[in-house]
Amino acid sequence: MMKKVLALLCVASFAIPAMAAPSRGKLNDRLDQAKSVIQEIEATPDRAIPQEITENATCVGVVPNLIKAAFIFGGERGVGVVTCRTGHGWSAPVFIQITGGSWGLQIGGQSTDLVLVAVNQKGFQDLLHSKFKIGAGASAAAGPVGRNAQMATNWKMQSELLTWSRSKGLFAGIDLNGAVVAQDRDATSAFYGSHHSMDTILKGEVLPPAAARPFLETVARYFRESVQH
Repeated sequence: MMKKVLALLCVASFAIPAMAAPSRGKLNDRLDQAKSVIQEIEATPDRAIPQEITENATCVGVVPNLIKAAFIFGGERGVGVVTCRTGHGWSAPVFIQITGGSWGLQIGGQSTDLVLVAVNQKGFQDLLHSKFKIGAGASAAAGPVGRNAQMATNWKMQSELLTWSRSKGLFAGIDLNGAVVAQDRDATSAFYGSHHSMDTILKGEVLPPAAARPFLETVARYFRESVQH
């Protein structure tokens, strides 16, 4: 009985924040935080995302301040944004949420920033789905760090998503298998003032509002295509 109560409390602690309707100001803050995460990571080239990956990225997602908490039952919940490369630059952003769970005798809590990068067309298609599970809907791998990081030659073929985390200033690849990524529909609708599907936005068919431009400009600055493309 006690385990059931603890499980319900754990679920409720993550579900209650998701029910609150986001304000436009909070969404602008989310975009600003996502921009800052990319800037701070890329400001240290020896620990940044390798250039070969930034040049080949098809989509970039940022989840600032993912909350992970545990008391017997564990869970993660975070909200962020994603943009995808189109034929005329980076798409307007879609607001996303990421959730996950774990089991074990554990207690504690932490906050971390996440970066998810789709590195091929299959990864792009997975992000166009309204909801998918990392490791099932999309194969993922902990991303390497450092501009000159040595990577397996088949990283493009075997991994659709590369994932990183930053906690207490440290930036490293992270295994997110089992986490579920879905569109934050309420946030996306609130930001655009009307409903747009995730794939319509990420395919570049919706113009980005002015508030999204600083984030998109930052992504464009650090995720430039190779001049050979």
